[in-house]
Amino acid sequence: MPSPRLPRRATLKVARMLVLASLLAASQAAAQSKTGTTIGQFLLIEPSARFTAIGNTGVSAQPDLDAVYYNPAIGAGLDHLEFQFSHVDWFAGIRYDYVASVLPFGKWGNVFADVTSLGSGDMDVRTVSQPLGTGEKFAVTNIALGLGYAYQVTDRFAGGIQARWLQETIWHSSASTVTFDVGAIYRITEDGLHIGSSITNFGTSGRYSGRDLEITYDNDPTRQGDNGALPGERSTSDYPVPVMFRVGVGYPYRLSPEWRAWTALSAVHPSDNSESVSGGVELRYREMFAVRAGYQDLFKKDSEQGLAAGVGLRGKLSTTTYRVDYAWADFGRLEGVHRITVGFAF
Repeated sequence: MPSPRLPRRATLKVARMLVLASLLAASQAAAQSKTGTTIGQFLLIEPSARFTAIGNTGVSAQPDLDAVYYNPAIGAGLDHLEFQFSHVDWFAGIRYDYVASVLPFGKWGNVFADVTSLGSGDMDVRTVSQPLGTGEKFAVTNIALGLGYAYQVTDRFAGGIQARWLQETIWHSSASTVTFDVGAIYRITEDGLHIGSSITNFGTSGRYSGRDLEITYDNDPTRQGDNGALPGERSTSDYPVPVMFRVGVGYPYRLSPEWRAWTALSAVHPSDNSESVSGGVELRYREMFAVRAGYQDLFKKDSEQGLAAGVGLRGKLSTTTYRVDYAWADFGRLEGVHRITVGFAF
């Protein structure tokens, strides 16, 4: 059944209100934190090979499960059960994995979920007295579980929201918190300009706790005969998460009966870093093969990111549609990062 429709004037009013609310929230978040003072940095690693290749400009994309990471409202346009898996070869052998799925409910909207994980692998425990290692191993593991809902308000306007629980663990200590994403997308015409905005990772602060923070201390070092090994525990500060405000435009157009193009431009305002602009283009042949190129983080202070490129392949097996996307992104002195995304729609 078609989604209920509002008058166009009402739709535009709702869209403006959501964009204004996102701008206000982002401006407040910008005053809360600075670079290097937030937890949950792994949430800023973009999982999608497709949108990484076009400069991480997914906030205004056409319906695509990949783009829900950038804007939860985009999930409203999906009409099939889909699963997606992404893997990123991050720096220093760090492993990053992302799994997402969407379950359409027709006129009632769509429900989607994702799992994000990052792991450092085992590393040697080193101390000042034992710089070559104590013989013990430790690891850093991060995980986030997300659940969201998107609704097609009219045939041109959609909104979405997602809640996410995340936890960072360093050996025996961890910090956890809850974040929220909210977004909106509006199509000027059916096959014309798309305008999208979102605010992601907006939530509470987290504080580390665990046995690694336990200590022993001497309450009065100048006094002899007292207990010099009293049990205690270090207390850490509350750390916020890195809030991201995104706004962007995208435009699809047909070059010929066999070739289609998608161009996009987006601006990002993070709470713990400087603003930047990214853009990219995708050329698709018969909805089977795609080539992509983009540029990330233009105008961002001290950015190591830049060029990105990738390819994609899409096909059909019986009633199942599959897709495989690959992306390479330049990180300057840190060299390149490779991503691969595999998805299925039923």
